[in-house]
Amino acid sequence: MTQVSTNISVAVTEQTAFIKVTGRAGFSRSICFKTLVKELNDRGYSNFVLDLGECATMDSTFLGSLVGIVSSFPQRHQTSTKICLQLLNPSQRIQDLLENLGVDHLFPIRQDAPPAAQPLPSEPADPGTPSKKQVSKACLEAHQHLMAVNPENIPRFKDVVEFLAEDLKKQQP
Repeated sequence: MTQVSTNISVAVTEQTAFIKVTGRAGFSRSICFKTLVKELNDRGYSNFVLDLGECATMDSTFLGSLVGIVSSFPQRHQTSTKICLQLLNPSQRIQDLLENLGVDHLFPIRQDAPPAAQPLPSEPADPGTPSKKQVSKACLEAHQHLMAVNPENIPRFKDVVEFLAEDLKKQQP
């Protein structure tokens, strides 16, 4: 089986941050993504375009992180600006995931070329290596966001949330 690597790169204009995910948008990259959005938001960006044209798949943790960003990010990070996160060119598989989990209404979806007149130079986002505790916490929060936004997700993720909460308790010193 071929391993698909994941890359996250970013390019910015005066008003918009373009983030491109290539490969799999999975739980291991959700922490890097949230950190990147927080740093860009701290620098004044609130309009984000997430280019998913080369994103093969997205798991529930990454999607839950996106939901958390648009639904509670400003309050959690003491910023007054609501974040707008547009999804650009998501595959049918990703669109089906958004619909199945009842979160498609949170994201404007566009199927077209990036809105920049010229290609923007992009830089890879430094992923770092998150600790097991950071990964468990990110997964727990992501699934809690999915359950909060759509109550139909509670039976889907209840066991996952309970497992992750227990796992985090065990990791406490």
